[in-house]
Amino acid sequence: MNRIEKIQKQLTKNNVDAILITKNENRRYTTGFTGSAGMVLISQKGVTFITDFRYGEQAQAEVKNAKIVIHDGNIEKEVASEIERHGIQNLAVEANAMTLNTFSALKEYTNAQLVPLENIVEKVREIKDQSELETMRTAARIADTAFDNILNVIKPGITEREVRNELEVYMRKQGASSSSFNIIVASGQRAALPHGVASEKVIEHGDMVTLDFGAMYNGYCSDITRTIAVGNCSDEFHDIYHIVLEALKRGTEGIRAGENAKKIDDLTRDYITEKGYGDRFGHSTGHGLGLEVHEPLRLSDKSKEVLQAGMVVTVEPGIYIPGWGGCRIEDDIVVTENGYEIITHSPKKLLIL
Repeated sequence: MNRIEKIQKQLTKNNVDAILITKNENRRYTTGFTGSAGMVLISQKGVTFITDFRYGEQAQAEVKNAKIVIHDGNIEKEVASEIERHGIQNLAVEANAMTLNTFSALKEYTNAQLVPLENIVEKVREIKDQSELETMRTAARIADTAFDNILNVIKPGITEREVRNELEVYMRKQGASSSSFNIIVASGQRAALPHGVASEKVIEHGDMVTLDFGAMYNGYCSDITRTIAVGNCSDEFHDIYHIVLEALKRGTEGIRAGENAKKIDDLTRDYITEKGYGDRFGHSTGHGLGLEVHEPLRLSDKSKEVLQAGMVVTVEPGIYIPGWGGCRIEDDIVVTENGYEIITHSPKKLLIL
């Protein structure tokens, strides 16, 4: 069953005739189109891609499985014409992506019932095919080589932003189109900030440094975190580092097809709590990864999902202590029938530069 057929099956499951895709990642997933404008209409009768004249030639080159329609300046009106042509009565729209302006314009031009739904395409995207997995392995390899390189760059006196810039440039030189997200470099007490994006802070002798980054390669993301020490390592950091590392190991070893996503969170969180730092681990253990760096799947205490072969998730336990610092270690992991495949291979032993 191909991607479109899987989405059509979801349409039947949700009692709608068609779905209108406006989200960039879902547009790329369903048509292969890498441009920045256009909508995709998928019904049981087929697929239509609507864009403007700027992207006509690109669409002809990239879109292989859809009828291509070039609108004359009002995309909602063109979509309404396609809705009427297909006899669509109930149209799913992406509640988590469509703007209110687009929704209002569609209401004006079509009599079809608009049904806001979430994660129809994202649900299909959870299971990666072999070509997607190979692309993600490449994205992970680029991040690994960037980590290896940055170990030769980090030293007392360099700023967090200089480290960020080196990571970004190096990954692009290795084939990445960009970083997967705004790179986190958090040193010293700033390591207590789980999302401490790089600042002008100077890295000092004795600092812990958390590096959270990833490569965007052919549309797919990697996402890796390592925490290192510069100059020397306090006994407290040594102990916390190895608690986080053991939590990562326990969570990773629990991954397999058929396992509850919540169980992975339990494995990491229970261990960190047992060691006395439960109140310092405030985020979920991990998340889905793919065309987006944060996909809807969560490895959290509230998750009701069951892991399936072909899913790609992160496992990233951490401990954060305000006024002191923090530590997080993260890998990207493919769920397999019998277990897991770790695709980020940067060393996880405690490194003191």
